[in-house]
Amino acid sequence: MRAEFVARLAGLCSLALILGALGFQYIGHIAPCEMCHWQRWPHIATAIIGILGVVVMRDKAPMLAWACVALVVISGFIGLYQTGMQLGILPGPSACSGHRFVLGSNVVPEVQCDVVSWQLFGLSLAAYNAIFSFLIAGLAGLALLKGKNAP
Repeated sequence: MRAEFVARLAGLCSLALILGALGFQYIGHIAPCEMCHWQRWPHIATAIIGILGVVVMRDKAPMLAWACVALVVISGFIGLYQTGMQLGILPGPSACSGHRFVLGSNVVPEVQCDVVSWQLFGLSLAAYNAIFSFLIAGLAGLALLKGKNAP
């Protein structure tokens, strides 16, 4: 499979995840926490690189495709970390977890990173981001490796 196609497909998948997150935010009225935003940035970068970057720098498509894979993996790890926080396995940053007060303020952050605001089959949005991110990255990486061996 050509690297240009893999990069575009990864970019489109990341765009779909971003649009889904925005749908939950604006249509479902589920406010994102700080870590939710952290998970979005790699997908936004992947969408830009995968959809637009390969058009502008077609000769760099393999490098851009691998960059897309790496960015999606980063988002997956952030989602996995947040899932661990939500399950009480991992500690979270004090800025958005543990119902701590923000330094210099007496206001508790509105949306806590370690609180599950929506779930389906016992999995939070962070868990679904991790699952889909690792699936996208794994399939894209496999396609790139297979394409390398093709004549």
